[in-house]
Amino acid sequence: MTAATHPAPHQARKVLLSSLIGSTVEWYEFFIYGTAASLVFDDLFFPGFDPLVSTLLSLSTFAIAFVARPVGGVVFGHFGDRLGRKSMLVLTLTLMGAATFAIGLLPTYEQIGVAAPLLLVFVRLVQGFSLGGEYGGAVLMSVEHADPRRRGLYGAVVNTGTGWGLLLANLLFLAVTQLPDDDFRSLGWRIPFLLSAVLVGLGLFIRLKVAESPDFDAAKRAGEVHRAPVIEVLRRHSAPVVLMAVAYLATGVTFYVGTVFSLSYGTEHIGVSKDAMLGLVLGGTALTIVAIPLFGRWSDRIGRKGLFLAGVAGMAALPYAWFVSLDSGSTALMLLGFLVLFTAWSATYAAMPTFFAHAIPVEVRYTGLSIGYTLGTVLGGGFAPMIATYLLDRTDDWTAIAVYMSAAGVLSFAAAAFLKERQDAPVAEAKPAAVTPGSEASGSEARSGGPHR
Repeated sequence: MTAATHPAPHQARKVLLSSLIGSTVEWYEFFIYGTAASLVFDDLFFPGFDPLVSTLLSLSTFAIAFVARPVGGVVFGHFGDRLGRKSMLVLTLTLMGAATFAIGLLPTYEQIGVAAPLLLVFVRLVQGFSLGGEYGGAVLMSVEHADPRRRGLYGAVVNTGTGWGLLLANLLFLAVTQLPDDDFRSLGWRIPFLLSAVLVGLGLFIRLKVAESPDFDAAKRAGEVHRAPVIEVLRRHSAPVVLMAVAYLATGVTFYVGTVFSLSYGTEHIGVSKDAMLGLVLGGTALTIVAIPLFGRWSDRIGRKGLFLAGVAGMAALPYAWFVSLDSGSTALMLLGFLVLFTAWSATYAAMPTFFAHAIPVEVRYTGLSIGYTLGTVLGGGFAPMIATYLLDRTDDWTAIAVYMSAAGVLSFAAAAFLKERQDAPVAEAKPAAVTPGSEASGSEARSGGPHR
C-alpha cells in the first residue's frame, strides 16, 4: 500500500476542529433526547400507563436508536471505505440535524393519539442510523490526519465532543426547566431540539471545508479500496470487531447509567430536584472535557491499551461508592461521586478512539470500527437505563445496579486484554507498492473487486 503523506499541522488541526464540532453537535442532539425522555416524554407520549411502564416506554424510545446504530455503521462504513470519510460525515450530520429538529415539532399523544409515539420512534431510528456512521468517520478523519505521535491526543479531543454535547444539552435544559411547569411541558422542552438547527449549520459549514483523509487517499491510490468492505471485515477481521464491541460495554453502561438513569433515580427515588441532578451531571461532564485530552496525551506516551484497561478496572470497582454518595443526601459527596466515577470513564474513553481504530486495517477501517463500536453501544449503552430502572423496581435497592455495572467492567476488561493494536501508524509506516510490469494490472484488478492484499 502506498504510504500516506500527512498534511501540515495547521491542516490537521482544522480537521480536528471540524470533527470536534461535528461530534459535539451529534452528541448534543442525542443527549437532549435522553434528558427529555427521562423528564417529560413519559407523560407527553405515553400517558395512561402505570408510572413505571410509562418511564420504561419513554426510555425504550431512547434505546431504540441504538438498535439502528449498527445498520448505520454498516451503510456509512461501506461508503466511507469506498468513497471517502468526508462525504459520509456531511450526510450523517444532515440526517441527525433534520431528525432532531423534527422532534421539536412533533405533536403529543393528547393531540394526535397513538400516531405521536409512532412518529417519535421513527425519528429516533433516523437519529440512531446517522449516529451509527458519525462516530467512526469523525474519529478516523482526525486520527488519520494526525502525526502518528499525537494520534491518541487527536482521537481523545474528538471524544470530548461527548462532554461538550452533554454540557450544552444540560445547560439548555437547566434554562428551560426554570419555566412554569405548564409552559415547560407545552413549549419549553421543544426549544433545545429546535435550536439544534443553528449548531448543525455551523457543523456543516466547517465540514465542507476540510480535506479527505490522507490514509484513505493512499489506500485509494494503491487500489486497496474494497467493493464490499463489510464482507471483508466479516471474513478476515470479525474477531477484533467482536472484541471491540465487548470492550465497549463498561464505557456505555457507566456513561448512560450515570447521565440518563441517574436523573430519574435522583428525582424519583431519593427526592433530589431536577435542577440539582442536572447540575451534578453537569459537574461530571465538565470534568470529562478537561480529563479526556489529558489522558489522550498520556496515552501517546504510555500506550493506549494499558490506559484503557486501567479505566475499565476503575469503572468496575467504583459504582458502589457512587451510589453511596448519591444516597448520602450531601451535595458535595454526590458531586464527588460523579467526579470519581467519570475520571475512570475519561481514561478509557480517551484511549478508545485510537486503540479501536488501530485494531482494523485502513482499507476497511471505517466499516470495522463503526460495526464494532455500534454493536458495543447496543449491548452496553442503549438498554442500560432501562435495565437499571427495572432492577431498581424489582429490588428497591441500588446494589443490583452496581453489580450490573461491575459485571460490564469485568467483561470489557477481558475483551480489551485480547484486543491488539495492529500497528502504531498503519499507513504512514506501510511500504510503498512495488512498481513491477504487472502492477498496473493488479491495481485494476483490485479496483474491480478482485483479490486484495
